[in-house]
Amino acid sequence: MKAIKTLLGCTAICAASAASAADLEVTHWWTSGGEAAAVSEFAKAFNEKTDHNWVDGAIAGSGGTARPIIISRILGGDPMGATQLNHGRQAEELIEAGLLLDLTDVAEAEGWKDIVNPSSLLDACTLDGRIYCAPVNIHSWQWMWLSHQAFADAGQPVPANWDEFVASAPALVEAGKVPLAMGQQPWQSAGAFGVMTIAIAGIDAWREVTVNKNADVAAGPEYAKVFEAAANAREMAADSNVQDWNQATNLVITGKAGAQIMGDWAQGEFQVAGQTAGEDYTCLPGLGVNQLLDTAGDAFYFPKQDDPAIEAAQKELAALLLSPDVQVAFNLKKGSLPIRGDIDLSAANDCMQKGLEILASGNILPSGDMNLSPDTQGQIEDLMVEFWNDPSYSAADAQERYAEIIADAD
Repeated sequence: MKAIKTLLGCTAICAASAASAADLEVTHWWTSGGEAAAVSEFAKAFNEKTDHNWVDGAIAGSGGTARPIIISRILGGDPMGATQLNHGRQAEELIEAGLLLDLTDVAEAEGWKDIVNPSSLLDACTLDGRIYCAPVNIHSWQWMWLSHQAFADAGQPVPANWDEFVASAPALVEAGKVPLAMGQQPWQSAGAFGVMTIAIAGIDAWREVTVNKNADVAAGPEYAKVFEAAANAREMAADSNVQDWNQATNLVITGKAGAQIMGDWAQGEFQVAGQTAGEDYTCLPGLGVNQLLDTAGDAFYFPKQDDPAIEAAQKELAALLLSPDVQVAFNLKKGSLPIRGDIDLSAANDCMQKGLEILASGNILPSGDMNLSPDTQGQIEDLMVEFWNDPSYSAADAQERYAEIIADAD
């Protein structure tokens, strides 16, 4: 046993893990350049600091592609050793079915309640007082990424907010640029819509709809402005013609598109491309309107297996994921914020520093994953697919359907 002993304080967990080394298959959907660089830090730490072996189970595509595969394997009796999911409500049914490992002993030994910030991330891993996942980062959707090259080619200053961006769109088109890069996957359009709701409808309206499931507000004037903005965004993204989110990010990196609304995981792609925040690209939290973050993110769950060696390896990995040096190495490459507030991130770039400042200020909101069931989110994604792909689908009609979904939300 190597350095992991110090993480667990040589508790019974640590002693059990000495029984034998294990190969631990870890499934995840981190396959883009920046994501692959980040997850390799987890694998490196696990292989170097424990007696076990990380067996990479990357699943190509987005979370929307990977999650059904992951869940199907667990339900079908072919569980992996560990798997990425988003902390929130995605794993509720698996926990209730008794299929996921209880990590409460690890969390207590490691003092997770004292180090996880904000505490809502650990709350999202908790059901009936027991902890079932290890949160590894804070990811926020609330960002827009802008290409300095694209705006320079169009003879425009880099916008400081959404309204300035919309005003610059005609000049971008004239210069042969796509104003707004947008991939064709449902989660991308649904996520961009979610960013617009907070920036345009405002925090109070967003909370009423997403947290309190207030269908009257969803049908009201604040959300009418959001759907009008989404219709405008749909027009600006009409010539994007890419599928994956990182392909859309690449349009911004190469100056072919003016901007992209995408979570802070896009930052890893800019880093892999050798671009510098503030020089080659600008990042606007809250579309430059509301300086806040939603606190979504990734967590690792550990399906139960009838093998003491596997269980010991699972618990060692859970502890390792939250250790200070691993948190720094992973999040600097991922572009996400760490779940610990007690580590040195002086090496973080300008965009990450903006996120850290917002987090420290307390301007944070729970993510939709923590408030809306997978079924409700799926209905919203289906609506966004129809709306973004059909220019004849009016903002008013889309808003009416959205309000119906919220009225029935669970």
